[in-house]
Amino acid sequence: MRHCEHPTGGPVTNADLLKRREAAVPRGVATATPVFAGKAANAELWDVEGRRFIDFVGGIAVLNVGHRHPKIVAAVAGQLDLYSHTAFQVVAYEPYVALAERLNALAPMAGAAKTIFFSTGAEATENAVKIARAATRRSGVIAFRGGFHGRTLFASALTGKVAPYKQQFGVMPPGVFHAPFPDAEAGISSEASLAALDDLFAADIAPHDVAAIIIEPVQGEGGFRIAPVDFVRQLRAICDRHGILLIADEVQTGFARTARMFAIEHYGVEPDLMAVAKSMGGGFPLSGVIGRADIMDSVEPGGLGGTYAGSPIACAAGHAVLDVIAEERLLDRAEAIGAIAERRLEQLAARNDTPPITGIRRLGAMIAFDLPDAATTKALCAEALSRGLILLSCGVDGRTIRILVPLTVSDAVLDEGLAILGEALAETRG
Repeated sequence: MRHCEHPTGGPVTNADLLKRREAAVPRGVATATPVFAGKAANAELWDVEGRRFIDFVGGIAVLNVGHRHPKIVAAVAGQLDLYSHTAFQVVAYEPYVALAERLNALAPMAGAAKTIFFSTGAEATENAVKIARAATRRSGVIAFRGGFHGRTLFASALTGKVAPYKQQFGVMPPGVFHAPFPDAEAGISSEASLAALDDLFAADIAPHDVAAIIIEPVQGEGGFRIAPVDFVRQLRAICDRHGILLIADEVQTGFARTARMFAIEHYGVEPDLMAVAKSMGGGFPLSGVIGRADIMDSVEPGGLGGTYAGSPIACAAGHAVLDVIAEERLLDRAEAIGAIAERRLEQLAARNDTPPITGIRRLGAMIAFDLPDAATTKALCAEALSRGLILLSCGVDGRTIRILVPLTVSDAVLDEGLAILGEALAETRG
């Protein structure tokens, strides 16, 4: 790969760019690795110095169809030949309407559905709450500890973790309450979580004042904790009993990652609203809210939208993403990738020359495992990077390693990445 060039004519290095980044960009936006992208394709990335990496992060679940999938590139190029922006609120365009139609048909809810588009995951979660409040004429929202719903102010209020998402930013917007997320390893059963919800109704907010309960079927930043089926089904019953809307945050779990189009499909439960983003755009900023038509129509004209919301370019990419998922059978591929990774992790866990591996879990190809502490995960990520593998940690206590490899990865690259993971583990010390 040809190296990038510095304005003075010499090659650009990661160190050069890191120094410029530190001078020009505030430290509030963290970057997990000290490398800068030069080029990427499918599940591989080359930095500005030409070094190759296998990508097990996928832009944090954005690249289920891989970097620069040819169909995405072609769709975007075709749209660029027509128009790049009009603002849907001024002059509408067919790609937006057609993509909404396709998602409405895929929505795991009975009856008519409607979809509105935005740009980011935080916009999706916040607008889902706005719609729920308009539909119910209530203001309260219940979320879960360990959940992540975005970094804007209200999305931060929904997020169930203080550091780094809430600290320094003062009092969070009112009306948001948190219940414990069921987690067997942490000793929190479904029954305990539901009992805490009852306590919340008794002590803090009456159920008839709650507009919505928002839940990630699999917590993303919270450590890939998978909600138990019985818990989600009981949440649905509670919502039905009290007229509360159930919002599934599918920002990280959606678009084939869990071997279903949406993770909520594993539960036999219909949400009222879904927040979607990340892999829907295949690398282009696109998010949305999908919901029951009567609920979606609760907001008066002008109450929803955004200048760049549902960009024609992003909508074109979104159509191509749905095509690729269907044509390349990525639902099946997600399950196959997950099974391969799980077997390899179980083999690594049985070894005695690595840090202890516990809590191996997955839903489809949303894969995670735990290490003893945050220091060990940090050391592993650094060691893996030095060997050409991009990894990312997560979890309330920072000791979880997550795997979000593109679903289009070849078997050879997947095997190579897992082999590097094993080598890095053997060299890791907390």
